[in-house]
Amino acid sequence: MSASSSAEKSIAPAQARALQLAAQGLLQSPRRRARREDVLITIQRMRLLQIDSIHVVARSPYLVLHSRLGSYPQSWLEEALEAGRIAECWAHEACFVAATDIGFHRAWRTQYESKHWADKHAARTRDANLADMQALLERVRNSGPVRASDFERTDRGASGWWEWKPEKRWLEAWFASGELMVTRRERFQRVYDLAERVLAKLDPAFDPSLLTWTHAELRKRFILDSVRALGITQARWIADYFRLKPTVDETELAPLLASGELLSVPVTGWNSRAYVHRDHLGLLEKARDGRLRATHTALLSPFDPLVWDRARLREMFDFDYSIECYLPEAKRKYGYYVLPILHRGRLIGRLDAKAHRAEGVFEIKALFLEEQVEPTPRLLQELAQTIADTAAWHGTPKLKLGRCRPAAVASALRACWRG
Repeated sequence: MSASSSAEKSIAPAQARALQLAAQGLLQSPRRRARREDVLITIQRMRLLQIDSIHVVARSPYLVLHSRLGSYPQSWLEEALEAGRIAECWAHEACFVAATDIGFHRAWRTQYESKHWADKHAARTRDANLADMQALLERVRNSGPVRASDFERTDRGASGWWEWKPEKRWLEAWFASGELMVTRRERFQRVYDLAERVLAKLDPAFDPSLLTWTHAELRKRFILDSVRALGITQARWIADYFRLKPTVDETELAPLLASGELLSVPVTGWNSRAYVHRDHLGLLEKARDGRLRATHTALLSPFDPLVWDRARLREMFDFDYSIECYLPEAKRKYGYYVLPILHRGRLIGRLDAKAHRAEGVFEIKALFLEEQVEPTPRLLQELAQTIADTAAWHGTPKLKLGRCRPAAVASALRACWRG
């Protein structure tokens, strides 16, 4: 069947969800133990891995990888960074990307049209502190890599998430504008070095010709990468993946349909057409034939690519989700750090978790199933196993369960863990 004739036939929403999960690596449970190279393969599949420092449970990049790879040593991520297989940059937000992609991101960041808030913040910081920042850059040039913690804080009264010491703000501004890169991490702290030295160790080698790409060529690249990573998407969801501005519309996608790089697919019940990358034609045909079978159960990070676009999540999975850790406690509905629960192709609920590392305890403060979800024995058994596996991987194997909705789920999960 040709690509065009395959794309003309509609698919059901459940088939679209299966296609997106397959593209994201979340359709089926891992069939073998994770290998070191799977970290890079997974980042290449998603095109990026968002970084977030909250560590109530595992920090987000580790948890995103765990939901796809199962148990693996968290040190593999840092090892890939230090070896130059991956690099850090601003993309969706601060992200790890494959070494092969860093040139596209550096080219994009040098162009005013990127309009990312990190670029604007870096420019303001340079304008206000140029002499001090130049001195800091010269120190790195002469003395080698530095951490923010290498500088003593003088304003001890300052506090708060954004109340960084001046040197930390300057390092971040140089990182955002590209003069500095992250050469490695130590206990998740960034170690900054001159970009030229970090680029020199990339594997495969950095290709400077990528820096000559035009804005239009780069934007097309990021659009195609977004559609490939998402598996299937509407036009209005594409821009968010790499924070493209302006938003992507069907007029911009028309040439990519004409060239065959994208396929247009009707989805039953959707008012807008869906788009699939031509690399996923085989997955599209399997989805239409009902051969993409969702078997995976996983706890997802709040910063997982599957869930970070709330509008897409509502329409694709009928799941209303928001990150409540940034809200005052009185305004939280579900909890501080709430993880969506993926089960066999659906998002069936969420749990508020906290890891007590010193005690080895994985605390589930609250667990909520969606109202329409029936807690069948299979669902409960697979959910219990997933929670136990996540806790064990995290080094907090003792399970502590708080309130549940429905209430009967609590006793059922405890019974599974005892068995």
